[in-house]
Amino acid sequence: MAGVAAPAPPDPRAVEAARAELAAARTPVIFVGSGARGATAEVARLAELLQAPVTTELGGRGVLRDDHELSVSLPVAHRLWPHADVVLAVGTRLLRPQVEWGTEGLRIIRVDLDEEEIHRVSPPAVSLVGDATEVLRALLDGLPPPARRSQWRAAVADARHAVDAELDKLAPQVDLVRAMRAALPEDGFFVDEMTQVGYVARLMFPVLRPSTYVLPTYVGALGFGFAAALGVKVAYPDRAVLSISGDGGFLFTAAELATAVQHGIGVVAVVFDDGSYANVKRAQRKFLTQTIGTELHNPDFVKLAEAFGAVGVRAHDPQELRAEIEKGLARERVPTVIEVPVGEMANPWPWIRLPRVR
Repeated sequence: MAGVAAPAPPDPRAVEAARAELAAARTPVIFVGSGARGATAEVARLAELLQAPVTTELGGRGVLRDDHELSVSLPVAHRLWPHADVVLAVGTRLLRPQVEWGTEGLRIIRVDLDEEEIHRVSPPAVSLVGDATEVLRALLDGLPPPARRSQWRAAVADARHAVDAELDKLAPQVDLVRAMRAALPEDGFFVDEMTQVGYVARLMFPVLRPSTYVLPTYVGALGFGFAAALGVKVAYPDRAVLSISGDGGFLFTAAELATAVQHGIGVVAVVFDDGSYANVKRAQRKFLTQTIGTELHNPDFVKLAEAFGAVGVRAHDPQELRAEIEKGLARERVPTVIEVPVGEMANPWPWIRLPRVR
């Protein structure tokens, strides 16, 4: 079977046109996706040279470390979006900004392996077809240092601080997310799920390496988390794997605890138990006169884990959660289920589905 052909080098004329756009930009933004995972060094160099904030949809988390001062979350990027003049989009569908945020008056440079994808929603100012690493290296080669963008850097910092202050009010999710980040090693995998804590994690869980934030992305599959985490652990047996689920989502694949115990797959699974499909219940309360099919009759998740031969524990606050995750990760070949009883949580959706701003 023939191998996949290497992508052709980027068109030199398109590279030159993109360089000119970036050099002339006053308020640039870099938007990366999963297609930029192999270009982490190039993204960082370009961001620092252009003094441009870097944001990402979920598949690109960690392409630029979230502790870098130019790394910003999607709600921060949305706050900056009306003021941006040039966007460099690398390895991303750029779907939400194009369809929901608006692009009027914005110069967009698209970098993608698939020429059809580049033009799927609307034609960009410049299209660069090719491998992200090679295209960004070509852009960097000969890109003149731009004028200092101190005002833009200050605006980025202000937006970041303002949004962080708003997100701090999302209780109790924020403290739970921080506890999990503190317990997970830098190279550990965080496997997300369609759950209230997961939605906040997408906004503010610091991702420090590419491909370590695992989630169902565009599919949005409830029940994805625990089963996917088993696959991640089998692929990377020497690295920590932490999965999070709501009670309803975990029950989709809870029987795979048998697989985890039988094969010594030492995943730590955190289950947030509020006895309901909370996100659906919130939507029904908003749009309907009653709730339907949202209440759950749950097992005791600690006893359920023990019945399969796994370790089952309960954590009642972020401090206990952090401690139990650390103990679970130390067990290596024994799966651990941590049940976290929770009540109604703050609504994160105003920071996820963001309105048109241009």
